[in-house]
Amino acid sequence: MAKATPMTRISVSLSETLAAELDKMVEARGFSSRSQAIADMINQQLTEHRVEVGRDIMAGTINLVYDHEVPGVQKQLADLQSQYIDEVISVLNINLEQHRIMSVILVQGPADSLKRISDKMITCRGVISGKLMMTTAIMPPIHPMPAETITSEKG
Repeated sequence: MAKATPMTRISVSLSETLAAELDKMVEARGFSSRSQAIADMINQQLTEHRVEVGRDIMAGTINLVYDHEVPGVQKQLADLQSQYIDEVISVLNINLEQHRIMSVILVQGPADSLKRISDKMITCRGVISGKLMMTTAIMPPIHPMPAETITSEKG
């Protein structure tokens, strides 16, 4: 049985209007309580703050939709994934209608690096839309290949 996380009780004062809006959202989204909803909102804000600070290790996805008929877009995206092989964990591509592909790229690394990688991918010619989503939860450590293995493969 999992150990319960210790809890701290806090008090928050809200206007009646804001409290009523919170209650509507709690019900609409299916939260079990105001506390659960507020904890979720705080967690989102803390994640955004960590992203802004930049050096925390985070996991996330880069979600792209691109037109595969634009010359060079697939190669450019593949080259970026290869260039950032320590951060790019996995890629899933789904064929959509009208020559479009949805790409979900699982990444992990310092938040500022993930933002930089995402910006490079999203701004590729042929990318229709893109978004980086991050979380403070991380995957177990993934070890990069030893330098001697990389050197022997190139040689």
